[in-house]
Amino acid sequence: MANPSKTKKNSFLSLKILGIFLFLFLFYICAVLLHATYTDFTPEGISKLKIESNQAQASIQDSTLSFTSWNIGYAGLGKESDFFYNGGGFFTSGGKMVRSSKELVEKNIAGVRASIPKIKSDFMLFQEVDFNSCRSYHSNQQEMLQEGLDKYSCTSAVNFDVNRIPTPILEPWNIYGEANSGLNTFSRYLPREAERHQLPGKFSWPNSLFLLDRCLVLNRYPTDWGKDLVVVHIHNSAYDRDGKIKKVQMDYLKNLVLQEYELGNYIVVGGDWNQCPPGFNFDTFHPGTKKYSSNPNIDSDFLPADWTWVYDPSVPTIRNSAVIYETGKTFTSLIDFFLLSPNVKALNIKGLDQGFDFSDHQSIRMEVRLL
Repeated sequence: MANPSKTKKNSFLSLKILGIFLFLFLFYICAVLLHATYTDFTPEGISKLKIESNQAQASIQDSTLSFTSWNIGYAGLGKESDFFYNGGGFFTSGGKMVRSSKELVEKNIAGVRASIPKIKSDFMLFQEVDFNSCRSYHSNQQEMLQEGLDKYSCTSAVNFDVNRIPTPILEPWNIYGEANSGLNTFSRYLPREAERHQLPGKFSWPNSLFLLDRCLVLNRYPTDWGKDLVVVHIHNSAYDRDGKIKKVQMDYLKNLVLQEYELGNYIVVGGDWNQCPPGFNFDTFHPGTKKYSSNPNIDSDFLPADWTWVYDPSVPTIRNSAVIYETGKTFTSLIDFFLLSPNVKALNIKGLDQGFDFSDHQSIRMEVRLL
C-alpha cells in the first residue's frame, strides 16, 4: 500500500522542479527581451552612405543601360532549404532548417558568384547580403560579390542588425542568432551621393526587435548631359499580412520618386517588393492556389499611367521557402521587378530561371534607354 506522506512529498518535489524550470524559462525570456530592447537597431530617417569607388567611371556617357536585381537570400535559402520561420515556427523549428549547413551556404554563395558573369550589368542590386551573421557563418558576402565586380562602385545599407534572434523560442540551443545584413548596390559608375532612407511603418513590440528595419537606398549618378539618374534600391516589408506597413512604405516611395522626377531626373526603382506588380496574379504559375495570397498587388493607380512597371511574366522570381524546392510542385510567384519614370524606356526584361539553386529568389535583368 502506498505511503500517503511519501506520495505527497513526491508530488511537492515534482511541482517544485516544474516551478524552477518555469522560473528559469521566464527569466530567459525576460533577459532576451531586455537585451534586445537595449541593443535595438534604431537607424536615422535619412543617412549618408559610404561610397567605395573602385575605379568606377565618373559619369554616365551612354543612354542605354542595364540593371540586374537579385535577392540572394544570404546564401542560406537554396533549393535544399525549408526555412522554419516561413512555416510559422516561432516556438519550434518543427524539424525544418533554422540555418542551412555551412556546406550549403558555401555552395550557394559560390553559385551566386559563378552567376555574376552571366547576369553582369551596369547596375547590380543585391538584397539580403550578409555582412556578419550567424546564419551564414559570419562570412562577408559583400567582399565575395566584389571579387566578381572589378571597377564597380559599391554602397551598402544595413537593414537587419540584431545581436541575438531567439527563435525558435523553445529551442535555445538552435536559435537563429546574430544577424547583420542589408542591401548592396554595385555600378560601373560612381554615384554623386548615396543615401539610406529608413522606411516608415513598424511592427509592434516585441516583434519589431527581431525583424528587419526596412529601408531604401538612393544612389544619384551624374550624366554627361546634365541630368541625374536616380537609382532607388528597395526591399519592402514581409510578414505584413494586413498590408498596412507596405502601404506607408509605398506612400513614402511615391512621394520620393515624384519629387525626383519633377526635378527632371531619370528614375529607376528595383528590388524585392514583397508584393506583386499591378495586374499580375500572384497564382499565375499555380492557378487556383489561395494559400500564399499574403503578397498583395500594388494598386494600378499607384502612379500616373506614364510610369512603367517592368517584369518578365513568364519566369517566377520567388518560391515558397517553407518547403524544399521541387520543380513544378513548389509554389512560386513574382515579387521582384522594376519601376521606370516616363523619361526611361524599357528595351527588354528577362527573368533568369536558375532553378532556385542558390536562393529562394531568382534574378532579373533589364535594359533601358534614357530619353
